[in-house]
Amino acid sequence: MDGKNRADIKPGLRVKIVQKQDQRSGRLTEGTVRDILTNSATHPHGIKVRLDSGVVGRVKEIIK
Repeated sequence: MDGKNRADIKPGLRVKIVQKQDQRSGRLTEGTVRDILTNSATHPHGIKVRLDSGVVGRVKEIIK
């Protein structure tokens, strides 16, 4: 499942995100969602979140 719908993402969920500096390489960072930073219901590049580690990025994949 991709991370384009805000309704699919909840705090505590395991996700893979792409950080701003990794957008060109596509390198993903895995972690647990602490905060959802995007206010709109959807975003074409993924919902922006803050992980428990403090890292901010856009959700590319939700880990089941």
